Amino acid sequence: MPIKSMTGFGRGESTVAGKIWVAELRCVNNRYLDVKMKLPKGYSIFEERIRKLISSWHQRGRVDLILTVGGDSSEMQQVKVNLELAGNYHQALLEISSALQIPGEISTTLIASYPDVLIREQESEDPEQIWSALEMVLRETLQNCDTMRMQEGRLLQDDLLARIKQFVRTVDNIEQSIPVLLQQRQRNLEERLEKLLGQIQLDPSRLAQEVAILADRTDVTEEIVRLRCHIKQLCSFLEEEAGVGRKLDFLIQEFLREVNTLASKINDASIAHMTVDLKSELEKMREQVQNIE
Repeated sequence: MPIKSMTGFGRGESTVAGKIWVAELRCVNNRYLDVKMKLPKGYSIFEERIRKLISSWHQRGRVDLILTVGGDSSEMQQVKVNLELAGNYHQALLEISSALQIPGEISTTLIASYPDVLIREQESEDPEQIWSALEMVLRETLQNCDTMRMQEGRLLQDDLLARIKQFVRTVDNIEQSIPVLLQQRQRNLEERLEKLLGQIQLDPSRLAQEVAILADRTDVTEEIVRLRCHIKQLCSFLEEEAGVGRKLDFLIQEFLREVNTLASKINDASIAHMTVDLKSELEKMREQVQNIE
């Protein structure tokens, strides 16, 4: 499964039994999965099912879902008559007519116009039938969003692979510069000692010992080996695994740790510039990794 971005948008629409269901889903990067939803009135009983469905598609990120329902729902409505209340209204009107001597007939339309004589009731809906319609539109929405997330994921993957290639080239340049740097520092050491000691003959064994100490201080073999190991692991994650955002984030931190150690061991201007380039690439990679699920 390819890597996915945490940023995406999806929309789904379905018409079932005269009702038009519309779902819109937006997601952005977040450290953990945070689902927010806005549901139509009376449908909050499905919140837990919806949350579970979303979590089967999203491992982390901020997910906002807006679900609306419209269309003709007249089939689900009934009109009932409160005959007892209608009779009371009729009797009251007769009393008014008699007491005030007001002629005229009392019509059905007049009585029906009074409050609560005609009652419109909504028939109860089968939750399972509703969920069937909901699930259909939600899966369409999630699939559309997932397609967008995979497309952006491929772009992030390509960008990270390009940056890691540049990173490898810089590491290679640093590794090739170390022997030259060591030779230069050995010559500088010999020149300084000759100036200090003047005509006194240098002890070859002592000089060799100092050179060995200098070489040991400048040795960054361990750091370079670890960097190459991290590079191999990062490429493996990008090519083979999904849901590796947290792993990549941790790995970038390990990259930075090794680069900082390498820079502290080698006090050289040219190599310092290259380690700055390494850190720059790592910062750009970390920004991209923040968007990977």
